[in-house]
Amino acid sequence: MALFPQSFIDDLHLHADIVSVVGDVVSLRKTGATWKGLCPFHGEKTPSFHVNREKGFFHCFGCGVGGDVIKFVELHEKMGFTEAVRMLAGRFGLAVPEPTEDRSGINNAEREALRRVHELAQQWFAEQLASPAGARVRRQLADRGIADATVSELGLGFAPSSREALKTFLLGKGLDLPLLLRSGVVVQRDGGDVVDRFRSRLMVPICRDSGSVIAFGGRATESDQQPKYLNSPETPIYSKSRTLYGLNVSKAAIRKLNYAVLVEGYFDFAQLVQAGITPVVASCGTALTSQQAQLLRRFTSKIVLSFDPDAAGVGAAVRSCELLVSEGFDVNVAVLPPGADPDTFVRQQGRDAYQDRLRQSAKYLDYLLQRSAASHELTSDEGRRAFLHDMLAVAARIPDAAARDQFADRLAHQARITEDVVRAEIRKAAGARKTTVSPQVFATVAPLKPAERGLLWSLVHDPESGRAALEDLDEEDLSSLGAAPVFEVARSLQDQPLAAFPTALLERLNDRLAQQVTAIAAEPAAPAPAAECVRALKLLRYDRERAELQREIDGLRDDGSATTAARIEQLYDRKVDLKRRIEQLAG
Repeated sequence: MALFPQSFIDDLHLHADIVSVVGDVVSLRKTGATWKGLCPFHGEKTPSFHVNREKGFFHCFGCGVGGDVIKFVELHEKMGFTEAVRMLAGRFGLAVPEPTEDRSGINNAEREALRRVHELAQQWFAEQLASPAGARVRRQLADRGIADATVSELGLGFAPSSREALKTFLLGKGLDLPLLLRSGVVVQRDGGDVVDRFRSRLMVPICRDSGSVIAFGGRATESDQQPKYLNSPETPIYSKSRTLYGLNVSKAAIRKLNYAVLVEGYFDFAQLVQAGITPVVASCGTALTSQQAQLLRRFTSKIVLSFDPDAAGVGAAVRSCELLVSEGFDVNVAVLPPGADPDTFVRQQGRDAYQDRLRQSAKYLDYLLQRSAASHELTSDEGRRAFLHDMLAVAARIPDAAARDQFADRLAHQARITEDVVRAEIRKAAGARKTTVSPQVFATVAPLKPAERGLLWSLVHDPESGRAALEDLDEEDLSSLGAAPVFEVARSLQDQPLAAFPTALLERLNDRLAQQVTAIAAEPAAPAPAAECVRALKLLRYDRERAELQREIDGLRDDGSATTAARIEQLYDRKVDLKRRIEQLAG
């Protein structure tokens, strides 16, 4: 089978929202932490098909089918792995690398090397900010109300004016010049000189949601310095259209509170986080992309936009809102006074005043209706037609039919046009989505011991404790277990980031094992805590060994030779030792 770089598959899992993909063919309803619907792979009248967005898997309790988002596309579209990957990549806007038989390891090695460059560069920039050379930039940060603790939390740094200081530092760490050029932290001038890309700038590390540094934003520190912001170029580990600033810091708060405040810039983000308004991410002044929206969908389905109230900010808010609504988000808009942005507003008015603005935020469609109505002359037929034309494009991107009809009623009332006409125009613009469901039945898998089930559940829902539990188990503890193949794969992934671990595990299992894991992971609670699973699996091993010893002893008793007597004594000693270990575990 053709192979894609594992890093690309990991990115695809990150961006391909499984609820969105499954929702195209299955009517899903949210129930607690999962989504539920009728299984598309076998006929059923009572929903037993579950989708877990956070962990990236699906499972049907009726027919036993389960897996990740790629597996769902394979099964539903009746295609192979390569075709499913290409289909998902096309839908979610990822460029597909050519599959190879032997280059994925090289690609992964290069990506790891690029991450190492950025990690070392970030540490060096932070040291420069803390040094005497960074005193002026530290004062600038203090003047903007950014505390030292926030500087540390966000990993801010300083690039001094020297042309080759960072390059010299990185070369001294054993990194080669071609790698530094590919990373973008240095640049080759027309004359051939290779110099630091960032000089005399406040350095803002840009991270993946897992926390690894993949790029930098450099802000000018002098009034006449141009450009004001200088960003890293796109590299194999960084694509600005698929990255949201600060998600590594805020994703836990976003998931817990089930909403995200979307702002434009680094300082907006820093000021809100410092004020304790933590469910926030920044688009960094660029237009929001569908890939960024799909990334957010892994953590929440509600967004509050808080952009600058000037013309550019309003325009960006409208474009972002339209995109988010088309992606199925519940979107509100927080309006700030003229001349304010989240950074200055919080500094001048305080946290409570800003949170009031968030609470008073208007539903996006209401905001847009009011804004568009104010810009058209609705007393004239021409003005009403123009107003309706503008709003049809918005309404057509509302994914839910009932919501479209509700919006049509408000639009008709505002434009003073009959509701039937407006609804017909919106439905014509929106079109109809058709899906074909192919039934398929899968065999169930053999039952596992409660301790095995508990450990598998932990590997998906609490990878930190699950992986730690695996480390506490010996090969002998796992050797005779039904889930041993899964545990062996899990052990090979100990270096995977915790957030990516569940999907990485499922992606590497065959269909039968993946279904086994998703069946257990779809249960609402752990069959047993990880620590208890460790103790239980060790006890099972000791009981098994003790039984084997007893069988050997029983087989030797009829032989009265001295050699046999000595062997029996050795076996009894081992039984005593096993009994002691069992008592220690049980106690």
